[in-house]
Amino acid sequence: MDDRTGQRTVAETAARRPASRYGNRPTMKDVAARAGVGLKTVSRVVNGEPGVTPDTERRVQEAIEALGFRRNDSARVLRKGRTASIGLVLEDLADPFYGPLSRAVEEVARAHGALLINGSSAEDPDREQELVLALCARRVDGLVIIPAADDHRYLEPEIAAGVATVFVDRPAGKIDADAVLSDSFGGARDGVAHLIAHGHRRIGFIGDQPRIHTAIERLRGYRAAMEDAEIPVDEAWVSLGLTDPERVRAAAEEMLAGPDPVTAIFAGNNRVTVTVVRVLAALDRPVALVGFDDIELADLLDPGVTVVAQDAAQLGRTAAERLFRQLDGASGAPERVELPTRLIQRGSGELPPAG
Repeated sequence: MDDRTGQRTVAETAARRPASRYGNRPTMKDVAARAGVGLKTVSRVVNGEPGVTPDTERRVQEAIEALGFRRNDSARVLRKGRTASIGLVLEDLADPFYGPLSRAVEEVARAHGALLINGSSAEDPDREQELVLALCARRVDGLVIIPAADDHRYLEPEIAAGVATVFVDRPAGKIDADAVLSDSFGGARDGVAHLIAHGHRRIGFIGDQPRIHTAIERLRGYRAAMEDAEIPVDEAWVSLGLTDPERVRAAAEEMLAGPDPVTAIFAGNNRVTVTVVRVLAALDRPVALVGFDDIELADLLDPGVTVVAQDAAQLGRTAAERLFRQLDGASGAPERVELPTRLIQRGSGELPPAG
């Protein structure tokens, strides 16, 4: 203490500060010293190897518990050339569709003793590339990617260096890579054909941005169903763009206005469906609705929402299993796996045209 000012000196203040905890984790050397055994003995106990007497093992375990020692798995797996981690790049972590997909990838990774690191591209190609390359810089063993970009040549050096890669929900752009997709074309065609079978001829389509593979495939399915039924499509019935509520609401209200409004809407994904449900709830006439992707509480609405459901968990599981087959040395040309969808009838898609 400085007698003149009554304040602590710099040296006294520094001495009172807690030491930084970074880099100060207990090591196997610390455990060995506390237990009074050799380093090799600690290694055998930590890794579950034989050759240690029960009394010695007890002393080592007591030292581990007292010190709070944790095995450094990163160092262990790096010696084997693997980091025991994979990356998952999603479009939007907040989208309910990606919850079961992410969980399925994580379960497969855990079964293989690997950690999952995930992040969101926010549908931004530049952000996707930045995130993917950051994961590669951290030496993940593999990547499961829901792509925002349409050009993935930036990944070629990483794949050549041994980073296993599988694309899910949408295929890679301008490179050959494994892809696990839902049948967006067939599902949309079935959903629109279902509306046609219930008497609708003026059917609107509201989808995602036209650069997105799934949006284009679902629009193709819509057009194919209309063509199969020999129903000409008025381009005023078709709207692609951002899935934010304002844009979707405006598109739906425009289709539902005028002397010849649409009598049914096919919604291109779960976010579009939610907004369309809100728009239809304010109308004084029934309008049929089929959505692509299931939505939470869809069965509790009145009427319940008819949907074309895809199995998000199966998408994630299949992609992760293919990834680990690559990591285990499987060879062969990249493949495209397409999973089926199913139509779930709950009432909104079975409404007849009004009037």
